Amino acid sequence: MTEYETHEFDVVIVGAGGAGLRAAVEARARGLRTALVCKSLLGKAHTVMAEGGVAASLGNVYPEDNWEVHFRDTMRGGKMLNNWRMAQLHAQESPDRVRELEDWGALFDRTKDGLILQRDFGGHRYARLAHIGDRTGLELIRTLQQKAVADGIEVFMEVKAVRLVHDTTGVVAGVVGYHRPTGEFVVFRAKAVVLATGGVGKSWMYTSNSWESTGDGLAMALWAGADVIDMECVQFHPTGMVWPLSVRGLLVTEGVRGDGGVLRNSEGVRFMFNYIPPMFAAETADTEEEADRWYEDHSAGRRTAELLPRDEVARAINSEVKAGRGSPHGGVFLDIATRRSAEYIRRRLPSMYHQFKELAGVDITVDPMEVGPTCHYVMGGVRVDADTAATTVAGLFAAGEVAGGMHGANRLGGNSLSDLLVFGRRAGIGAAEYAATHTGPVTLDEGEIEVAVRGATAPLGREEGESPYDIHRDLQETMQTLVGIIRTGSELEEAMGKLDALEERAGRVAVAGNRVYNPGWNLATDLPSMLTVSRCATLGAINRKESRGGHTRDDFPVADPELGKVNFVQRIPHDADHTSGPGNCPATRTISIAPEPLLVMPDELQALFEEDH
Repeated sequence: MTEYETHEFDVVIVGAGGAGLRAAVEARARGLRTALVCKSLLGKAHTVMAEGGVAASLGNVYPEDNWEVHFRDTMRGGKMLNNWRMAQLHAQESPDRVRELEDWGALFDRTKDGLILQRDFGGHRYARLAHIGDRTGLELIRTLQQKAVADGIEVFMEVKAVRLVHDTTGVVAGVVGYHRPTGEFVVFRAKAVVLATGGVGKSWMYTSNSWESTGDGLAMALWAGADVIDMECVQFHPTGMVWPLSVRGLLVTEGVRGDGGVLRNSEGVRFMFNYIPPMFAAETADTEEEADRWYEDHSAGRRTAELLPRDEVARAINSEVKAGRGSPHGGVFLDIATRRSAEYIRRRLPSMYHQFKELAGVDITVDPMEVGPTCHYVMGGVRVDADTAATTVAGLFAAGEVAGGMHGANRLGGNSLSDLLVFGRRAGIGAAEYAATHTGPVTLDEGEIEVAVRGATAPLGREEGESPYDIHRDLQETMQTLVGIIRTGSELEEAMGKLDALEERAGRVAVAGNRVYNPGWNLATDLPSMLTVSRCATLGAINRKESRGGHTRDDFPVADPELGKVNFVQRIPHDADHTSGPGNCPATRTISIAPEPLLVMPDELQALFEEDH
């Protein structure tokens, strides 16, 4: 019997980014004993990488902006695959969540009248992103973290969660993890568990995601019996750094384009005007001259071609590179130096100025940046109820990037931060109300705890076996080359075969040393999650035989109207073997997938799209 540290709370939240912090604040405000469990240090969450702003129809720059327009932009950007109720709640509640942040001390940039300033971003009809230079995510985390600590929320830092645990009735009621520095196991008992663990990007070779983004929450939810949806919809942000290789994929905020930056190919041509899709033609500048006027006179209320939704821009860049018009290192050029003064750039984009100066030796006030698509965000995720953030498993809630449905097939820039705030709060409320109805002690399934510990420690007991670093490298190469920005049926089937082989190799992974300060072991415990979410993404991509948003099939290049009416839902059958996969996790080859109809949108909301037809 393994010894482990134990803690009991009313609500345990796994993940301390924007969604996790906001959920914790809300649960604590209702008087519940609340804990935050985070894989890294508090304040290190990937939310800090969301630089450009938080989307909310405050109407401070364009008074005509409102929640209906924001809702419409979000649905259209998501190619109508969104959960309409989530998109509605998000658009309606985002302004209050931003004002709430301001009340808690967030220092937003200001208009000349003293209102919160808002900038333009891709896919948004109006300037809608409240921002703090290009460090908005950092300010959001700083504000929420200060609020959480002041409210007395208990925080467990550098704890890696490995499995969710059920009680004796099958309800999710706990989490098994270990302290990363010491390797000592810890079990959290809870009346409700909230997942706010972020994304999956570390399964791809070139990604803007930090090391924590290994899909832990998605995989744990699936293993625990929850549904996941639309995992094929992976967003490749159009502008990541491409040189030097040591920082390839590092995010270049959309705020550069929102503040006037333009994309040019190796011939100096501003190419995005060649890629405006019919859906956006009516509200997008058609020529470079018109776009220049748009930048100087925002009363036009139109976006320039560089501010099309991210999937459109990423595909355009990919097309230019494939046509031989790319930059020397396989990207394109992002130019703001000829558009804005050096003082303006350093004031509005301080992080980007320092990032390129320090990492690439490029002064963006003088020279263009080399950029290209980078794996950035997963629109799919754990299926949740829009109003409560409850998953399909009792006792389990999810919010933020780990939850699916809000963004459909493609996320608009800036919607991620307001998503964290709106649904982090709703997850906190949902979990608190659920926990309040459950009295008495929580009794966990000890057998599940033992399986989790045995699976996590197995690599340490092998004298010979695969290196976790080799498996991770081969996984990233497989996903980058075969399940990347452009996909084909034959390559996806090849990827599935390689994932089968990688899972077998992961079952033989061996790590030298003990559990104390062992990065190889930490990676070995991440591999089951990464392999699981990679299989889900590939399986979804095989089944969605169309191109829609962040999912592009070269062999099915157009959108299928019938597939636009369904989510692809994946789950593991209840009778699956829970010890045969890597890390003693349920064998992922038992994952089932099936199309299920989208929720029907009410007529009054459907009427907002009549002008599209």
